[in-house]
Formats: sequence, structure tokens, C-alpha cells
Amino acid sequence: MGDAIGAGMIIFHDRDQRLHDPSEPHRFEGELLPPAETAARAERILTGLHAAGLRDVRPPPPIEDAVLESVHAVPYLNFLRTAHRRWREATGGSREGEAVPYVRPRRGDPHTEPRSVLAELGWYSFDVDPILSGTWQAARASAACAVAAARVVADGNRAAFALCRPPGHHATREQYGGYSYLNNGAVAAEWLARSGRRVAVLDLDAHHGNGTQSIFWRRGDVFTVSIHGDPARHYPFFTGYPSERGVGYGEGANLNLPLPSRSSLERYGHALTTALAEIDHRGTDVLVVALGVDTDAADGILALRGTDFHHIGRAIARSRLPTVFVQEGGYAPGVLESDVPAVLTAFLDHA
Repeated sequence: MGDAIGAGMIIFHDRDQRLHDPSEPHRFEGELLPPAETAARAERILTGLHAAGLRDVRPPPPIEDAVLESVHAVPYLNFLRTAHRRWREATGGSREGEAVPYVRPRRGDPHTEPRSVLAELGWYSFDVDPILSGTWQAARASAACAVAAARVVADGNRAAFALCRPPGHHATREQYGGYSYLNNGAVAAEWLARSGRRVAVLDLDAHHGNGTQSIFWRRGDVFTVSIHGDPARHYPFFTGYPSERGVGYGEGANLNLPLPSRSSLERYGHALTTALAEIDHRGTDVLVVALGVDTDAADGILALRGTDFHHIGRAIARSRLPTVFVQEGGYAPGVLESDVPAVLTAFLDHA
């Protein structure tokens, strides 16, 4: 069965994604911890996919600047492209050093867009994520995987998987944070929307997809749904509430389904059923799934376990929609290796 499954799911991954591999510790909820989002995450996923028979792994074609510019502001892209070099020039830092923001504009103050890279690090970020010498190349390769997956689905494949890391769903049009530099899922969704398809983004990560919501906030042509842990208690804290429905042309095109901490499949499954019904109601042509598996109990926000991820894959398959899976979160030992293949194989078994 493994080889047949592998033939049914094209996987895109680029070895350049390893070039962003943070090592310096940072404070998280008061503790000094090693970084959770490292190059090893992709290797762990690949190990799990191979064990499950998902072996059709391909490098993506290079992504065009115009595709990135359809989602992200050009000055922001230029910043990402040059930030580490300019940081080294400004500070004398080494090529192996990690450029981290440490100052941001104060709310309510008049301010001028900065010219110093030290200020730009805070201007273009909302978190403490580092920029390394390889961050731009890795993030660009990650986004290329998402677009490549979108292309093969548009060409008639039932589904494809973009093994994206760094992840993307927290990146906005012109800010990075939450381990995200380019919004891979939004780039895939925008590419599909520009090809004339009605697109929905279903974000299953345990954290609210605040970047994706922001990018499509005023848009009615891309329906965005996020199922996540209670934003009053969990990152990114400031967004992810049911009252956030979009504005202008986008009013009603955004749906947040927050869940109480440690919710099990009973609550999660109900939210997923609601999300898929809304996606169907909007006459969606193609689905982009932001596949975070940090909903696993081991990651401490929600409480999904084992076969619950088979349930998720089956439920998405029953929508009968062409589907682009884009990797997001998942961190604790064993989570990526087991839960990502569980979703994908269950999807294929019921597609």
C-alpha cells in the first residue's frame, strides 16, 4: 500500500530550506529555551513520510519575484533579502550571527519609516525571530514549495503536499514573526485565486493564522478559516476571535473558531465540520490547508492524539475538493513524524 500511496501524493521540498537553522536561545513565556523551529523539523517530517510510503519528493521550480510581490510588499521583500548583510555591516557581526529585533515604534507616536537596519528589524517584525545569512534563501525556497504544490493541483492532481519550513501563516504583508517570514499558504492561495479559482484557506495549526487573516482581511475572493487554541491564552494573543469577520469586500470572508485549551477531538471535530460546511457553502473550487500538527497534546495547547489525525485527513478528503497541504507547526518529539503522515495517508485512503 505504501508505494501506491506515495504515487498519489507529490511532495515538494527544497534542500535550501535547511539554510535557516537558528541555534541561539530565546525567551518563551519567561524561560530561556533553544529554538523550536529548526532545520531538523523538515528532516523529521521526511523520515515520517518515507516510513508511511510517501516517497515522491521533488524540488520545486524557483519562485518568481512577481508571485511573492502579489502577497508581500516590495520594501519588505527587499528588507528580507538584504537584512543580514546590512546587519553585519552595521554591527560587525559574523556571517554565523543571528540578527534579532530589539526595539519597535511606540503605539500612538508619530514615526518615520526607518533607514537603519537595526530599526528595520523592529519595524518589519512583531516577534523575536532571528534573521540568519540563509533566512531569505530558505524562506524563498519554502514559498516555492507552496506554489509548486498549487500548480500541480491546478493541473489536475487531487492533492499535493508542500513541506514548508520555515512555516508561514503568521507572516503578514510586511511583517514577520511566529517563525514565519513569507506566508507560504497565502502565496499558494493568491496564485490559485489569480488563476480564476474560488479558494478557501483552512488553517489547522494550534495558533491563529493571524498573517493569513491580515493578508486577505479586505478580500472577498479568498475565504479564510482558522481553528486554534483560545487566543486569550495562546500565541499570537491579539487576534483569532469570532468577532473578526473581515471588512469591506472581505466582510464575512473570515471565520475564526477558537477552542478552549486542551480541547480533544470531540470539540475539534465539531469545529472542523463547521469549517468544512462553510467552505462548501461558499462554492469553493480548491482548498489550501495550513497543516499545523501542534494540535497534538504533546505540544501543550490542544489535546489531539494518534488516530485523531486520521479523522482530520478523512474529513478533508470527504470535501471532494482539490487540496494543497502546506506545512505549518508541530514541534514535540514524535509529533511531526507521526501526525503529518497520518493526515496525508488518511486523506489519500478516502480521496
